[in-house]
Amino acid sequence: MKKLVLVFVFFSIISFQLNAQWFQQISGTEFDLYGVSFTDVNSGTAVGDGGTILRTTDGGTTWTLQSSGTTNSLSCVSFTDSNNGTAVGYNGTILRTTDGGASWILQQSGTMEWLWGVSFTDSRIGTVVGEKGIILRTTNGGASWVPQSSGTTNTLLSVSFTDSNNGTAVCLDVLRTTNGGATWIPQNSGATNWLASASFTDSNYGTAVGYEGTIYRTTDGGITWTSQTSGTTNWLYGVCFTNENYGTAVGTFGTILRTTNGGATWISQQSNVVPFNLSAVSFTDSLTGTVVGDQGRIVRTINGGVTNIEKTIDVMPTEYGLSQNYPNPFNPSTSIQYAISSRQFVTLKVYDVIGKEIATLVNEEKSAGNFNVEFNAFHLASGIYYYQLRAGDYVETKKMILLK
Repeated sequence: MKKLVLVFVFFSIISFQLNAQWFQQISGTEFDLYGVSFTDVNSGTAVGDGGTILRTTDGGTTWTLQSSGTTNSLSCVSFTDSNNGTAVGYNGTILRTTDGGASWILQQSGTMEWLWGVSFTDSRIGTVVGEKGIILRTTNGGASWVPQSSGTTNTLLSVSFTDSNNGTAVCLDVLRTTNGGATWIPQNSGATNWLASASFTDSNYGTAVGYEGTIYRTTDGGITWTSQTSGTTNWLYGVCFTNENYGTAVGTFGTILRTTNGGATWISQQSNVVPFNLSAVSFTDSLTGTVVGDQGRIVRTINGGVTNIEKTIDVMPTEYGLSQNYPNPFNPSTSIQYAISSRQFVTLKVYDVIGKEIATLVNEEKSAGNFNVEFNAFHLASGIYYYQLRAGDYVETKKMILLK
C-alpha cells in the first residue's frame, strides 16, 4: 500500500507540472537571483548575490555557473545577442562578456555606488543607473563609461532604452531622454512611492511597476502616465513587455501578473514558488518567458502562463518554431509546443537514437497558431529520443530524455 501511495504521489506531481502555468527549473544555486536576460528562447543569463552568474543555452533545461571574477552582488544583466552582455551591481561593478559568458571582464565604471539597472540596445550602446541618481553611458561596449547628469540624487533602480536615443529611468523619480542621455527630463508619473522596474517596447509604449502593486502605463513616451489596477498589494520588482499588449510583472510572495491588453486588465498567475520573492522577468516572445528570484528560484513558461492550453488563438505567431519539451528529463509524459505562422500540413514525430520512428503525434493540416501536444512514453525504455516538426519547408528536430 505504501508503494502504491508513493507511485500515486509521483504521478500526481508529474500531472501537476504538465498542467502548471509555470515550471520550476534547477538553477544549481541557493543565492538570490536579481536579474535575467534572454535573447532567444534558448539563450539566457541570470545574475545575483555573491557575483553569481548562471547561463543556459537550452531554455533553462540546464543552467551552468559561470566565473564572474567577483563576489559583489549583481543586480541586473542585459544581453543584446547570445554573445554580448553586461552585468552591473554593488560597488560600481560592471562586467562585460563578448563570448556568451565564457569570460567576464571587469570594466571601469568610475564609481563605487551600487548600480541597479542596465539597458543595451546593441553591442556598443548602453546605459547604467544606480544610487544617488548616477547615470553612466557607453557607446563603445563599455571600453569607456561617461557620467550623465540626471538632475537627481535619488536612487534609480531601472532603465529601459528602445533605441540609442529614447530611454526611461525610474525609482522615486521618472526621467526621460530622447537624445541618448545628453539631457534627462523629469516626468510626472503620478506615483507617490518607489517604482522598481520599467519596460518600454518602443519610444511611446511603456509600463513601470513598484511599491504595493503599483502599475503605471504610458502610450505617449511618458508625457502622460495612467495608473492601472494590479489586483495586488504585493511589491512588484520586475516587468517585461514584448509588444504594446503582452506583458508580465513579478514580485513578492511569488507574484506573477499577466496582461494581454496593455494592462487594461492584469490576471494573477500561479508561480508555484510561494512564498519566495521573484525579482526579474524576461520574455523573448508573447509565450516564452523566465522569472528568477530568492534562493536560486527559476520558473519558466512556454505558453504565456496559460494553464493546459491546446491552442492559443489570440496570439498569431509570425514565424515557425519548435520549443524544448517540458519537463525534460521526463517520466512518463512530457509536453511539446510548436508554432506555425500559416496554414500548413504538419507532422510531429518521435524517433529513437538510430532514427526509427516511435510515434506520430501530429499528422494533419493546421491553421496558423500555437499548439501544445502531450507525448506519453509509458511503454518506452529510458533513453534519448528525438522529436521532429515538419511544416511546409520548415523542419526542426530537438532531443528529449526519458528517465524512468
